Amino acid sequence: MTINITSRHADISETQKAHVHAKLAAVLEAYPNVEYAHVIIDTQKFRHIIEVVVQGKHHLRIEAKEESDDLYASVDIVADKVDRQLRCARDKMVDHKSAKHRTKLADFEQELNRQG
Repeated sequence: MTINITSRHADISETQKAHVHAKLAAVLEAYPNVEYAHVIIDTQKFRHIIEVVVQGKHHLRIEAKEESDDLYASVDIVADKVDRQLRCARDKMVDHKSAKHRTKLADFEQELNRQG
């Protein structure tokens, strides 16, 4: 998984890059379908705007944006947003079939024993 960090209108320090990378890597490691994340850090006067675009397998594309006066607070909030959206996307992929169409393993084995 690749995390690309880009800044607009200002230079960001290595400690800020390390914080962004550590925060997003901790969130994204729980989702194996994620292939790429792009973080855009924009600074306008006293506001810090963080945009995150996550791409992955099965047409997965998630975007999150947060704006505040503190860069670290913006990173924390946008990481929570990405986590929530990824969890929702994973739940949609897992729960796309209803339980009534699934066959339990014990029922399947009993049916085989009756036939054979």
